Amino acid sequence: MEKKPIEKMRNIGIAAHIDAGKTTLTERILFYTGKAYKIGEVDEGTATMDWMEEEQRRGITITAAATTCFWRDCQINIIDTPGHVDFTAEVERSLRVLDGAICVFCGVGGVEAQSETVWRQADKYRVPRLCFVNKMDRVGSDFLRVVEEIREKLGAKAVPIQIPLGKEQDFKGCIDLVRMKVWLYQDEVGTGYEEVDISQEHLPEVQKLREEMIERIAEEVDWFMEKYLREEPITEADIKRALREGTIGVKFTPVLCGAAFKNKGVQPLLDAVCDYLPSPLDVPPVEGAHPEQEGTITRKASADEPLAALAFKIMSDKHGDLTYLRIYSGKLRSGQRVYNSRKNKIELVSRLYRMHANEREQVEEVSAGDIAAAIGLKHTVTGDTLCEKRSLILLEPMHFPETVISMAIEPKTQAEKEKLVYALNKLEKEDPTFETRMDEETGQLIISGMGELHLEVLKNRMLREYKVDANVGTPKVAYKETIAKAVEIEEKFIQQTGGHGQYGHVVIIFEPCKDAHPVIFEDKIIGGVIPRTYIRSVQSALEDGISSGVAGGYPLLNIKATLTGGSHHPVDSSDLAFYTAAAHALTRAVQQAGSVLLEPIMKVEVAVPESYLGDVLNDLNSRRADILELDVRSGARIIRSHVPLAEMFGYATTLRSITSGRGSYTMEPFQYRAVPKEIYASLSS
Repeated sequence: MEKKPIEKMRNIGIAAHIDAGKTTLTERILFYTGKAYKIGEVDEGTATMDWMEEEQRRGITITAAATTCFWRDCQINIIDTPGHVDFTAEVERSLRVLDGAICVFCGVGGVEAQSETVWRQADKYRVPRLCFVNKMDRVGSDFLRVVEEIREKLGAKAVPIQIPLGKEQDFKGCIDLVRMKVWLYQDEVGTGYEEVDISQEHLPEVQKLREEMIERIAEEVDWFMEKYLREEPITEADIKRALREGTIGVKFTPVLCGAAFKNKGVQPLLDAVCDYLPSPLDVPPVEGAHPEQEGTITRKASADEPLAALAFKIMSDKHGDLTYLRIYSGKLRSGQRVYNSRKNKIELVSRLYRMHANEREQVEEVSAGDIAAAIGLKHTVTGDTLCEKRSLILLEPMHFPETVISMAIEPKTQAEKEKLVYALNKLEKEDPTFETRMDEETGQLIISGMGELHLEVLKNRMLREYKVDANVGTPKVAYKETIAKAVEIEEKFIQQTGGHGQYGHVVIIFEPCKDAHPVIFEDKIIGGVIPRTYIRSVQSALEDGISSGVAGGYPLLNIKATLTGGSHHPVDSSDLAFYTAAAHALTRAVQQAGSVLLEPIMKVEVAVPESYLGDVLNDLNSRRADILELDVRSGARIIRSHVPLAEMFGYATTLRSITSGRGSYTMEPFQYRAVPKEIYASLSS
């Protein structure tokens, strides 16, 4: 595979709400770029990017898959991401390492629940985007309505650069507002198309929309605005240059349209990827910290800079774990020893690969801008930084949401126990939103994840991939606790022995906060009354105690701990003494402040025909739902609400029963909220 220069590289992701057509679009991209010789279909289980057995069985994307293809003179590295909210971590870690994204919207459904989540994730990392309104051949599709929804619901500055030619079953192609040409498709496969002039019938509307496009671009790009106000001729090259500048600067988002399943609109989208999305040179240099010093380090996207690479995904493989890497700067070669600056470990890169879904192509070297996979890394996990020992850098790690659901699991026989532990360790390393722990009270092994589907998929993978025979309990809610009020705790840990004793003394203020973090630690020590090394031990003790729970209770959430004072002994103080003092302080804080039980609240969006609206609302109200909004979308009624997760088990079956199979819903974590007193009483009894 010929590697293109860095300015011709595009690292992009394809993301959207479930069933908007992401994988279908990716399959067409692979076909038209010559990467695949035939088009794979999701419904038939033949999609190249949905290679896992679970994905093919369910017809959904579960794990992000990477591939590389070429269009015009550009190399496009693509990551196809899942749409289901249970696998949102796959989207999060993909967007973290990508330079651009294509957000796909259904021409009928418009901006749906998971669309908003994906958009927020892209905003978080300031990822430049293109929007692709898909399924323009479907009954009820409306391009301009979806554009308005993108503006209203996502707060995005959407700039249509195409409009559809024809509607629903009469959709024939796309009208390009930049070039003022029509892409007219002549065959079912989509390879036969021609560019023709716009007919007189459509010209007035097209000219009006083109003028609106130019005005929206001018609002955000200064030099283009000056040219527009001076009424100078605006060329196609001017528009393309301004579109690229505004897109890369995340000032606006170009919107295109098509019907991927009917093979229409994909080639213009590929042109837009090359023309408007950034190369690694167009995004700001990556920033990191020095593991041992203060200050920020920047690395430019250049092979001549020292190595900086981020591990963003682990995949288990019979030949050794594959670690997916984004190379931000420098070069990485097979057989090279690198330094994991988060784990303080030397790692050996045995082999390097470019990935095409689950197929691999071995390469000897990768460099700045590349996305590749490595074999041989023993200690590296998601979020770790690889660099050179003589040029240290620590890139910002990725943060993932708290798990909201758990279940007990146990091997059916003693012989299965080792296989189960092995499988769980592998899955936990792969998936940062999957956790395992031992319940100290019951001795049960507990697995936790992001939803019922998430745990069901992992359970099936254990059975099929790892051949583990295990009993699995029913799902349970992952409750949390917080403290009811602020308290100040002074704690001393003093122990005298024959030799050196132990001395640790801390004063910590604990208070509830609303930042949705397990713990926010603040150091307000002045004058070195506690040395820096012991402060880190205090922080570690609090983080460990809060994540595991105090005195057999639930893990703690939304707590701020401020270390305000204390003292140390020049001989007897140690990391252990301060760790123990802080752990005891946390236990006392929960006892004195009192605890509040928190439950996960889900953001639920239900789509039902009008005739079933009353019954569905009554059922939601019985589940302690807060009904936020009733809307209309493509003839269906949309109910948006917040519902406790504890009330949503088995909802898919109930909704199917109420609506005769015509209703659908999506659900994603929203926040943790205090459990009502009557519910708390039933849980305690």
